[in-house]
Order: sequence, then C-alpha cells, then structure tokens
Amino acid sequence: MKILRIFLSTVLILLLGSWKQPEVAEVNWLTFEEAIALHEQKPKKLLIDLYTDWCGWCKVMDQKTYSKSEIANYINENFYPVKFNAEQKESVEFRGHTFNFVAQGRRGVHELAAALTRNQLSYPTTVFMDEELRIIQPIAGYLKPEQMEPILLFIGGDHFKTTSFEDFKKNHKSSL
Repeated sequence: MKILRIFLSTVLILLLGSWKQPEVAEVNWLTFEEAIALHEQKPKKLLIDLYTDWCGWCKVMDQKTYSKSEIANYINENFYPVKFNAEQKESVEFRGHTFNFVAQGRRGVHELAAALTRNQLSYPTTVFMDEELRIIQPIAGYLKPEQMEPILLFIGGDHFKTTSFEDFKKNHKSSL
C-alpha cells in the first residue's frame, strides 16, 4: 500500500511538473503620444482601439479578442498599438493641431476620436493608420478573434494596397 501511494504521488508530481499553463499574451498598449514618439524614431503602422469606460463591447473585445496570443503577438510585432479613450479630457497635439475634449450632454467626445472615425463615432472602433500616419480604415464594432485576424493580416501585410479585402479573405486560412 505504501509503495502504491509513493508511486501515485510520484506520477502526480511528474504530471503537474510537465503541465504548462496556456500562454497569455498581452497587447503592449501605448498612449497616442507614446506611439507618435516611437513612430518618429521608427515608422510603423498604428492600430488605435477607440473605447469608452462605459462601453460593454469594448471590455468584451479586450477579454476575448486582444487577449488571444496570436492576435496580441501580431499586433505587437506589426503595429504601434494605441488604447484611446474617446471621452478623455486631456488635449492631444498632433500634426500642429490641438485636439480637445468637447462636452456634449452628460458625456462628450474627444476631437481626435471624431477625426479618426471621420465623425462616425461608435464604440469600440479600431482605427488603422499607415506609416505616413494617414487613416487607412476605421472599423466600427466588436470584432471576434476570427474576424480580427484577417483584418490584421490584410493591413499589417500591406495587402490593402493591391487587393480587395474580399479577394484576400478568399485565400486566407485562419491560424486561430
């Protein structure tokens, strides 16, 4: 009986020692100003997550999409990722213009968020900017990981310059 207990304890220790927790990756979020400063040193596309504190789908996207290791790793490698509160009160200087918070009703909106979405405010919205800091595309709404992945590859791989998204999706094989 004692030998069986020792054997089972040894097997249990070996199994627990070889068990690995799933890799948790995180997007290395920057402020808009930090991303612009890095961009000035080394140009790279920007991915801007426009959110608000009250937005439920923004929180779900953080938990379900941005937390996926494949998504987070690709974003970190190919973009300067920016988390931008569309209702932040602090002003932002960009390209010689000062963008401010504008109070409206009980809340308000930041002028930069309005400019990035071409005044089509919706949360969450993912905005992509190229290496020249021009808006490629704002994409409104919650994106599941399997929806986000082809968009990231399409934009991150510069396929948007030569191919339609529909044609790109026809040949895309998901890694999720």
